Amino acid sequence: MVSLFEILHEDADLLVLRKPAGLVCHPTKGDEFSSLVSRVRIHLGFEPHMIHRLDRETGGVMVFAKTDEAGAELRALWAAGLVTKEYVALVRGQMPLGEGAIDAPLGREVSSSVAIKDCVRPDGAAARTRWRCERHFEREKEVYSWVRVWLDTGRKHQIRIHLSHLSYPILGDKLYGGDERIYLDFVVGNLSEAQRRFLQVPFHALHAERLWFPWKGSELGFVAAPEPWFSDTAAGKDVPWFDDPYAPPAESRTSRPAGPFVRPSAGLGPLVPGFNSQEG
Repeated sequence: MVSLFEILHEDADLLVLRKPAGLVCHPTKGDEFSSLVSRVRIHLGFEPHMIHRLDRETGGVMVFAKTDEAGAELRALWAAGLVTKEYVALVRGQMPLGEGAIDAPLGREVSSSVAIKDCVRPDGAAARTRWRCERHFEREKEVYSWVRVWLDTGRKHQIRIHLSHLSYPILGDKLYGGDERIYLDFVVGNLSEAQRRFLQVPFHALHAERLWFPWKGSELGFVAAPEPWFSDTAAGKDVPWFDDPYAPPAESRTSRPAGPFVRPSAGLGPLVPGFNSQEG
């Protein structure tokens, strides 16, 4: 029997769970287990209210509403900025210890071959990320940083773009890690051994660890510790490459489903989908 997900909390109104890294939030053309929302639908027996999203490769805390009333109340909390989301990230480089914030608007990266890629641009939507670098660690004679992050806005790929803009890209990020050709090769199932060595981990090292919000006169808070591969990487241990258990087959990535695509240009051939288009 397929294990649907780890439940962190469930009551008459809410279902709070741990989203595993690699599992897409939205329904796909795969089977009923190929997306998080379809798994929630199996668990509940009815259509849930998905209030927020995480990137396909980002694991961590997610909350679903089980009733229309709870869904409306949660959406109002999100819109009012009353929900606190705390992430942990492993980034390349020795980030200064201490705290900081980046206010940098985000918009479409028109020069990129990848349609879903955004960037910092002056005419973009306002975006603010707060961070705290808590420690450094070494892997293969390189220095990395453990960073805690809070979102004041919720733009697509916001944390990944902002940290990369600060010159501390997230370890394992195929799109914002410095060479988007890795992403292009990844979506057609053609990562080279050299690219895997550069990435070091099969998912980008970003995890939604904590989420809390006011609810019915009190405050609810939920925690999901990072997955073992993430913690082992941060401990400087050797983490063997492993296959993504949720990745769609390579042949399905070169088809043309609805959704974002890699932008065509002369000589690139057929469009390929950008299937990592979730936010946060």
